[in-house]
Formats: sequence, structure tokens, C-alpha cells
Amino acid sequence: MISINNISKTYAGKQPVHALDNISLQIEKGELFGLIGPDGAGKTSLFRILTTLLLADKGTATVDSTDVVDGFREIRSRIGYMPGRFSLYQDMTIEENLNFFADVFNTSVEANYDMIKDIYVQIEPFKKRRAGKLSGGMKQKLALCCALIHKPDVLFLDEPTTGVDPVSRKEFWEMLKKLKEQDITIMVSTPYMDEAGMCDRIALIQTGKILSVNTPQQIVANYPHKLYAAKSKNNYHLLEQLKNQRNISLCYISGEYLHIVFDGNGTNINFPDYELKEIEPTIEDCFIQLMSYESN
Repeated sequence: MISINNISKTYAGKQPVHALDNISLQIEKGELFGLIGPDGAGKTSLFRILTTLLLADKGTATVDSTDVVDGFREIRSRIGYMPGRFSLYQDMTIEENLNFFADVFNTSVEANYDMIKDIYVQIEPFKKRRAGKLSGGMKQKLALCCALIHKPDVLFLDEPTTGVDPVSRKEFWEMLKKLKEQDITIMVSTPYMDEAGMCDRIALIQTGKILSVNTPQQIVANYPHKLYAAKSKNNYHLLEQLKNQRNISLCYISGEYLHIVFDGNGTNINFPDYELKEIEPTIEDCFIQLMSYESN
């Protein structure tokens, strides 16, 4: 459904920014695909290229076999796009925003109500409220309704849960699961590693490069080392000590623990009074390990 082949993009300036570096991805029809990476990784640049808002410097991309450059008009009529920043009209009400976007695509809310019903009923009691007065979670639901009102084949969601409370984040991913049941192909980007597990497949991206593409479960299963967690009364001092210890190849803070990869079989730590245990890696651990491998 989405084919990305050797896409590169550089922003000119005194210090040019290489936003995308030879990106290639294939996303299947009906898939919920996640692009996972921190701010500045290149996620938004890729989304803007796929939604025909930005031209790549090199490479090609198609959405449902339609080229994003030559067929940009056709693509715009068949996709839904929810950018990272709330981009609806702040001085218009929920109802007015939804009717406006339906008019843009020559349809009506009534004609496609079944597509948005499960989401819209949650904000319908406030349909006369201006968009600028909505909470983050309600803005999120309104933006998703506007992106769906013309029954798109593909839905692009660029960091849709950034700045939203944990409850609204959970609700949003439940909505995406229901949309997937309607055979919509969904590509979503997020900086939150814990959201990776909600996707069918994910691509880990950093500084414009793809580090890994697979199911979340397989990426974790491919972690190449034993991973340990250590904790002491002073984790900062423990971290400083471990950075200089030769038998440790990787060490970083994760919550109340330090996560450690030892270089070899030994697990000795030159530090008094600490706790050490072997743990299972998470997507975040896999991401850090892949970044460290890339930098070396």
C-alpha cells in the first residue's frame, strides 16, 4: 500500500540538516505501521513527503501504486492526514470544522457518519464548542474525525498522542485498532517507545536512518545481549563509575535503574552496596542498543 524507495531529504542552511538518509520501507494493505523515533529523527519529513506536501531530494514513493509527485492530486483525495500540531480552525466549532472538511472532499458528515461514529459520539455533546477551547484529548478526536470524514484508504498520523494525557493516549490507540478492522492502512509516528507494541510492525528511526524494521516482538527477540538492571543509593555516582569500567559496553539510566550490557561473561561491578538482576529488554533498550551500534 505504501512503497518508499531510497528517499533522502536535506534542508539547506549554514549547517545542512540531513533529515532523511536513503530511507526504504514497504507497508502492507490493512497494516498498522509505526515509525518510532525521537524528535528530529526525520518522522515528520517522511510523512510530509508521503502526503505530497514536501518533495524529496532523491528516491521515489508511492501510495496505493500512485506516485507521490506525479499523482499528488489523486493521493490527496484518498488519504487522511493528521499532522503533529493541531491544525484545525481554532475559532470554528467542532461541528463547523467537521462540516468544512467534509465539504472540501465533496461529501457530507451524514454520508460518512458510520466511519467516524465511534469517535464522534465522544465529542458530539460539545459540538458547539470552539476548537480552540477543547482539551488535548478532544482536539485529538476532532482532528481524527476530520481526517476520516472522506473515507480514506490510507491514514497518516504524525505524533498524534504528543502532549496528550495517558488516558487519552490509551483511548486513541483503541480507536486505531477499531479503524484497522475497517481495512484502513494506518501509518503512525510516535516518540513514545511504549506505543510501539500497539503496532503490527515498526521501523525504528534515528537521524534520518532506519535502524530496524520488524514486528515489535521480533525486534525484542533479536536483542543480541544479556541485559542487566542495577540500582544503588546513588545511581548517579554508580553511572559515573560504570562508564569507566572496562567490562561494560553499554550503560544508561532507565527509570530508577541503570541498564547494563557487560562485555564478556563477567558481571562484576566495582561499587559498594548495589542491586543487580538480569532483565528482559524493551523496545527502548533495543533502540538504544541499535543507536550505539550505529554510532560505532
